[in-house]
Amino acid sequence: MVAIIIFATIYCIYTGYSYYETPLEERFYHPRHTWFKPSGAYGHGLGIIGTLLILIGVSLYIARKRYNFLSKQIRLKYLLEFHIFLCTLGPILVLFHTAFKFGGIVSIAFWSMVAVVLSGVVGRFIYVQIPRTIEGRELTLNEVKNMKTDLSEALDNQGQINESTKQNIVGIANSDRSSSKSVRQLKKILSEQNFPNEDRNYILKLVKDDISLSGKIVRLQKMQKLFKYWHVAHMPFALIMLVIVIIHVAITLAFGYKWIF
Repeated sequence: MVAIIIFATIYCIYTGYSYYETPLEERFYHPRHTWFKPSGAYGHGLGIIGTLLILIGVSLYIARKRYNFLSKQIRLKYLLEFHIFLCTLGPILVLFHTAFKFGGIVSIAFWSMVAVVLSGVVGRFIYVQIPRTIEGRELTLNEVKNMKTDLSEALDNQGQINESTKQNIVGIANSDRSSSKSVRQLKKILSEQNFPNEDRNYILKLVKDDISLSGKIVRLQKMQKLFKYWHVAHMPFALIMLVIVIIHVAITLAFGYKWIF
């Protein structure tokens, strides 16, 4: 999908470079002005296709997330990737539709679109930080907490660990130091206690899993808060863009701009 976006961008630049680099006041005299201008066959077509891609990308994702549309056929994470693809390619085509000429209400729509795309990039980063099921559903805080085993009880089941060593291991797992430092310290303790390799590997796995899940819990709490703030930026700009696009389309139709039909 990234390759398609890059190819489409390069193609649009290559095809209309001579026109786009021409100063605005001189474009009327460009030999292909009627083709590349926003109301021309090429420019108008890019605007229509770009707008349709955005509307399809947004509609499918909202329908899937809110109403479970195609929930059995498509995993949410794959539909999100498709949503990002369409809502990245669409704005690029719309950008070339404008021929890099911004003014009036169109400029508001364009900068709203830019804000939506940029906030979408931030949202994508936040999204991938949140623990999810294999289907792409976001795990709740309780679900992640239930994945944790009782480390102290699991160590008791080993039967060969004295209380002092057990407390040291639990303390390492619950410490604020980095996981790599914790694992190194744990390996040192287990080595000093002369644990068999099999028991040593088992304890290391227990502690690593515990540290990993603790990190997921902390990350989930932070990212859920960030996601709430992200919606405050993403949704309003998306609505502004949608309203202005509708007004823009209505005005162009009122003035008789009907593309090739």
